[in-house]
Amino acid sequence: MSETTNILVVGIGGQGVMTATEILAEAAIALGHDVKKTEVAGMAQRGGVVSSHLRFGQRVLSPQITPGTADLLLAFEPAEGMRWRHMLRPSGQALMNVGRLTPPVVDLGLYDYPADPIAAVRAAGTRVVAFDATSIAVKLGEIRLGNTVMLGAISAYLPFSADVLEAAVLKRFAARKPALLELNRQAFAAGRAAAEQAAAHNTDSAREAAVPA
Repeated sequence: MSETTNILVVGIGGQGVMTATEILAEAAIALGHDVKKTEVAGMAQRGGVVSSHLRFGQRVLSPQITPGTADLLLAFEPAEGMRWRHMLRPSGQALMNVGRLTPPVVDLGLYDYPADPIAAVRAAGTRVVAFDATSIAVKLGEIRLGNTVMLGAISAYLPFSADVLEAAVLKRFAARKPALLELNRQAFAAGRAAAEQAAAHNTDSAREAAVPA
């Protein structure tokens, strides 16, 4: 990664995109980074598309990530991940939830939902770690845990320890919803494990493809 870390978080309103970005920012601030972030929400509370830009480092002048410079793309919804793929640098990493949540523009007939957005992102040459954060959250008994699952997934790709990010997650819920502390701890661990498993599968598949027939 560059001296400044650029993270783009995208999804649909109600998935916790902004909350996840805020927690990532709080973790970076706790380590003394200069942090800038900005959000664009289209009818966020009604299921509209949401994108959050987060930049942190020794000194950051602008919150806006320019196309082709994002280090990480955290996509809560696969079609949104595909739509924002162009923001990644060539060596960037996409982490994508496979759970689909159709945005209103599709229902209105303004946009055709892609047949396989994750395959399309991979076909464009982007490194992708894909996992089902939605199903993990549902199995834990609360679909709103999806944003903590996503944070667990990205924790291995940050320029600081996963423990720092987990502490920021738990601090948020300790103050607001202490009863959900253990569930969020489990969600974070499950997201991290799911991303590690998906990355290992990608490595195994690449090795198999490289073996001569």
